[in-house]
Amino acid sequence: MLVLFETAAGYAIFKVLDESKLQQVDSLYKEFETPEKANKVVKLKHFEKFQDTTEALAAATALVEGKIGKSLKKVLKKVVAKEAHEQLAISDVKLGGVIKEKLDLSCVHSPAVAELMRCIRSQMESLITGLPPKEISAMSLGLAHSLSRYKLKFSPDKVDTMIVQAISLLDDLDKELNNYIMRCREWYGWHFPELGKVITDNLAYCKTVRKIGDRTNVATSDLSDLLPEEIEAEVKLAAEISMGTEVSEQDIENIRHLCDQVIEISDYRTQLYDYLKNRMMAIAPNLTVMVGELVGARLISHAGSLLNLAKHPASTVQILGAEKALFRALKTRKDTPKYGLIYHASLVGQTTAKNKGKISRMLAAKAALAIRYDALGEDTNAEMGAENRAKLEARLRQLEEKGIRRISGTGKAMAKADKYQHKSEVRIYDPSGDSTIPSTSKKRKFEEVEQEEAEEEPETPAVKSKKPKKEAVAEEEEAATEETPKKKKKKKKDKKAEGEAEEPKEEEEEVAVTESTEKKKKKKKKKVKEEGEDDE
Repeated sequence: MLVLFETAAGYAIFKVLDESKLQQVDSLYKEFETPEKANKVVKLKHFEKFQDTTEALAAATALVEGKIGKSLKKVLKKVVAKEAHEQLAISDVKLGGVIKEKLDLSCVHSPAVAELMRCIRSQMESLITGLPPKEISAMSLGLAHSLSRYKLKFSPDKVDTMIVQAISLLDDLDKELNNYIMRCREWYGWHFPELGKVITDNLAYCKTVRKIGDRTNVATSDLSDLLPEEIEAEVKLAAEISMGTEVSEQDIENIRHLCDQVIEISDYRTQLYDYLKNRMMAIAPNLTVMVGELVGARLISHAGSLLNLAKHPASTVQILGAEKALFRALKTRKDTPKYGLIYHASLVGQTTAKNKGKISRMLAAKAALAIRYDALGEDTNAEMGAENRAKLEARLRQLEEKGIRRISGTGKAMAKADKYQHKSEVRIYDPSGDSTIPSTSKKRKFEEVEQEEAEEEPETPAVKSKKPKKEAVAEEEEAATEETPKKKKKKKKDKKAEGEAEEPKEEEEEVAVTESTEKKKKKKKKKVKEEGEDDE
């Protein structure tokens, strides 16, 4: 029996001298306790050494994938094919199947073979002659590193540490720039306060201050390369009537140095942003397309690395950066946050407040897929990210149009429900509301009422009890209640008929009702007066 033994230095073919000892699997290790005993069981027949680490890596990857490498094929044809009647002991069943299929060699794999391999490995240095132990360990270490790089698809372009450092530096630069610009505006504002209101852009402000220096130089300075014509005219006009204090030449020099610092930092920030954009497109192209380079870099920085971010579920990616709000909400049993760093993505920003939660959830789900594709996939294109972004934009338009359709009723379903029906209602002008003075017909009625009351006065007794008053009031209330339902009934009839002739009748009835109520009020007043005179 022959044994195929793989090492980091090359392939070894051993000849088993005593096959009977392989039957005793449990006690086989005793035969390999010393190099002398081991040499009595197996003997090295051939050793094929690897030329360099590249060849060793190719052979190792072929073995891992269950394929026959060039060097292995060469060894098997050279040595084993001469003794084709012998069985070949191997450590991998998959590899044995490939060898049998391509080279027509009978391969054996059993627990006894696995134990024999373990025993050979324990005495490898003594069994393989002509190979120093230091060289074996060095080649093992080199192959281990190479194989790890290959398995992880290691590439210097895939180092996300640079992104973490770049986005942190970008944030620090923004803070420093804000502090420097605020100090520059405040400092130069003592000398020329009007300039800050005219020039709102910070970089243009610093460049203008550096060029003009003292405000008296504005009239002779050409600012056309820095400012538009209108703003330049405003600056020159403001310099003539400025209320600022006079400063020395040394103060102006210091302010100019500060402006130089602001301009340099701004230029470096622009350069750093371009570098970050390029690195993000190299490392996480799909994530960059989905959420943008700044938001993507902040997500990677927050998680620690792209691989750590790929392990997070979509729900965690959605609220990454809002941990404080999340735990506060859980503690107080209130609503948890709907978004964290992902809020600054362009897709979430262009959404209405009502749909921000929905879009952030969908964006986080697609971004999680993009992150895993970037971290663990072999391709480096951004097709998947562009495709998912297009889907999200279509969904966003659908949500926005749905909201508009609800408000305006332009949808098909809403249009059917709210069909336009023309209702013609002819309204007649009521002149009774123009003047508060009663008409002649009313006056006549009032006079007739006064005459009737004058005739009835001698018949009524001088002293009246309180009961008749209450009875009169009750009768009046009953009459009013009887009249109101009549009005309602008449109004309903008018609405149903929608006739033009019935509306004037209603108005006449209403006028009559108002006249009757006014008569009753006057009667009450007269009765009260008469009672007062009788009491006297």
